[in-house]
Amino acid sequence: MKGRILSGMRPTGKLHLGHLVGALDNWIKLQDEYDCLFMVADWHAFMSEYENTSELAENIIDNVADWLSVGIDPKRSTIFVQSHVAEHTQLHMIFSCITPLGILERCPTYKEQMREINTRNLNTYGFLGYPVLQASDILLYKANKVPVGQDQLPHLELTREISRLFNNLAKREVFPSPDAILTQSPKLLGLDGRKMSKSYLNTINLSDAPDEIVRKISTMFTDPQRIKLSDNGHPDICNVFSYYTTFAPELKNEIFDGCSNARFGCTECKKRLAQRIIEKISPFQKKRTELLKDKTVISKILEEGREKASFLAIETMRQVRKAVNL
Repeated sequence: MKGRILSGMRPTGKLHLGHLVGALDNWIKLQDEYDCLFMVADWHAFMSEYENTSELAENIIDNVADWLSVGIDPKRSTIFVQSHVAEHTQLHMIFSCITPLGILERCPTYKEQMREINTRNLNTYGFLGYPVLQASDILLYKANKVPVGQDQLPHLELTREISRLFNNLAKREVFPSPDAILTQSPKLLGLDGRKMSKSYLNTINLSDAPDEIVRKISTMFTDPQRIKLSDNGHPDICNVFSYYTTFAPELKNEIFDGCSNARFGCTECKKRLAQRIIEKISPFQKKRTELLKDKTVISKILEEGREKASFLAIETMRQVRKAVNL
C-alpha cells in the first residue's frame, strides 16, 4: 500500500519561486508515489498574522490557484483548508494537555523566530504551541511520511514524541511514528541575497508579470567584487548565477565562463535569466488566469477535499476519544 503524506503551506501572501522549487516541485512528484493530502494551513497563518487577517481569505484562493496551475492534481491528491476540518483543533487540544512545556520552549524554530521577528507580537500561548498543532495536522490523518528539509527535522521529532506520549497514555498504538522524507531542494535566496521571504520584500512571485520579473531581477544583488565590466566575475559567490543552476542548468557552463572571463556584464546576465524565468512560469500563469476567471471551481475543489479529509479525521477522533475515555 502507498504511504500517506500530509504537507501544507501558510496563506500569508503571494507564492514565490522559493515555494516552487522548495516545495511544489517536490509535491508534484510525490503524488505518483503516495496518498497525498495538501493543506492550506490557515490556522498556522492566523497564529502569526492574527493582527491583520484582511487578506487571508483571498490568499487561500490565490495560493490554491498556484498549486493547481503548477500541477497539484485534485484527482490524485486531497486539497483542503485546515480550518474547514474541525478535528484539527480538537486533536490539538488533547495534545496540548500532554505536551511538556520544556520541549516547546527548546524548539529551535520558535527561538529563532522570537529572536528575528519584531514586526508583530509572537509572544503568545498560541505561537508557542504551534508545533503541537503541526503534530495534530500530521497525526490526524495518520500520515507515516512527512516531506521536510533538514532544518525542519526537530519539528518532526516533536511530532514523533507527541505520538509516543499519547500511545503510552492510551496504552495502545493509536498513532504512527512518522518518518521524514528529506527533500533536497535548491537553495534559492531572495533578490537581496537573504532568505526569500515576503517579510523581506525580496521575492519573485509566481504571479508576477513579465515586466515586473525583469525589473526585480535587474535589482538583484550580484558579485560585490566585480566593479567594472572588464573585471573578471566570481560566479560561485553570485546570487544571479545560482538561479541559473535551478532555472537554466543547460546554460550554467556558458554563463560561468562568460562571467569569469568578463565576456559580458551583469546586466546582460540578468536579462537572460529573467527571460528564462518568464519562460518557466508562463504556462503556470496561463492556467492560473483561467482558474481565477471562475473561483467557484477552486471552492468546489476545496469542498471536495474537505469531505475526503473529514472522512479520515472523524475516524481518527473516534479512536482518540475512545482511547482517552472522552
